[in-house]
Amino acid sequence: MTTLFIYGTLKRGGSNHAFLADQRFLGTVRTAPGFTLYSLGDYPGMVRAPGDTAGVTGELWVVDDACLAELDRLEGLGEGLYERADVVLAPNHLASSAQTYLYLRPHHGLPPVGDHWPVGSAT
Repeated sequence: MTTLFIYGTLKRGGSNHAFLADQRFLGTVRTAPGFTLYSLGDYPGMVRAPGDTAGVTGELWVVDDACLAELDRLEGLGEGLYERADVVLAPNHLASSAQTYLYLRPHHGLPPVGDHWPVGSAT
């Protein structure tokens, strides 16, 4: 079992939420400062942003190994689109850290989204 922080189309109501259908939702949380979102069209990419003071808002889930493997494929880990990495969460009652997907490709010139990806949005 892995605790996973999600912030885009996997969130409840998002276009890819079905991948989490049998997994356990823990609640809404925020990362510690140092991360921001960019629009990649129909979905966001979270990147490290040393100057960020807000962090990113998302959902915390516990997923089993089979689900995690499927999410790794969805997120393009094998193609170098994202990496799964540990992220520190802002203080909350659910967890102090989790794994998440960080965007690996150049993001310069992409539209910044900030700290929240609205479900159903293509910014």
